[in-house]
Amino acid sequence: MGEPPFRPPDPSDVDPAAVRRAFGRAARTYDGAAALQREVAARMMARLDVVRIAPQRILDLGCGTGEGTLELAARYPGTDVVGLDLALPMAMAARERARGGRSLYRRLVAPLLGGADAAPRFVCAEATRLPLEGVSFDLAWSNLTLQWVNDLPRAFAELRRVLRTGSLLTFTTFGPDTLKELRAAFTRVDGATHVSRFVDMHDIGDMLVQAGFADPVMDMEHLHVTYPSPEALMRELKALGATNATRGRPRGLMGRERYARVVAELQRRARDGRIPATFEVIYGHAWKGEPRETADGLPIVKLERRRKG
Repeated sequence: MGEPPFRPPDPSDVDPAAVRRAFGRAARTYDGAAALQREVAARMMARLDVVRIAPQRILDLGCGTGEGTLELAARYPGTDVVGLDLALPMAMAARERARGGRSLYRRLVAPLLGGADAAPRFVCAEATRLPLEGVSFDLAWSNLTLQWVNDLPRAFAELRRVLRTGSLLTFTTFGPDTLKELRAAFTRVDGATHVSRFVDMHDIGDMLVQAGFADPVMDMEHLHVTYPSPEALMRELKALGATNATRGRPRGLMGRERYARVVAELQRRARDGRIPATFEVIYGHAWKGEPRETADGLPIVKLERRRKG
């Protein structure tokens, strides 16, 4: 018999439906737990200080509750900003946040722009299937979202499709060392997948090039967070929506005995009475260069007329 037409599901892949449900449930608790996400967003914003761009239209991919979307709108006043999230309750929470800040925008910012009113808009959709017009955005921004996407090459292809030539893609995601303490603790308990698989930054850089982006720049840093107890770590992950969404996750309850063993493993790794958690944060940006192929895959060759004399 020949090979099956499709590969069997990888247990370490994330289940998009589970991701959508988890972040939908976390829409009300996310802001109270998102300290790390805000810190990474601030570091992303600082990197924009050295990039000379004047975008007219911005996409915030994985906008969550819209805090970063509003920061982008404030940074580039008068710009058309679109926030997109997989979970409808998140997109709705972002819209409510934008509505709450709109009156402040009208009082303080709009008069400086001659009355321009550019409140962000929000869409619920997947990163691999963007319901957006092609070649229409000048900046695509994504903070700690791409780790929830199985098919990164397809997501990058979609982002390239909606960007104008010469536009910037900037993003963060988590790398392989993320939550290594939690992964090790679960490994000692059972053989199921409990922590998502995270892609190495070099592989992400290769995907950007293959998707047609130019001059990709990748770098990484480790952020270390400590918690007063294993329960506090897992409560925060749940409040963020960052629960176990892998296809190989256990389908039943963990049970008191196994949960106690995980807690004991985490406590064994405590430092000065606190539970450590590592987050490998990957930063990347790349530009949409001139197309190298036509829509049907033929190479594009540019011919320039030589000037006489």
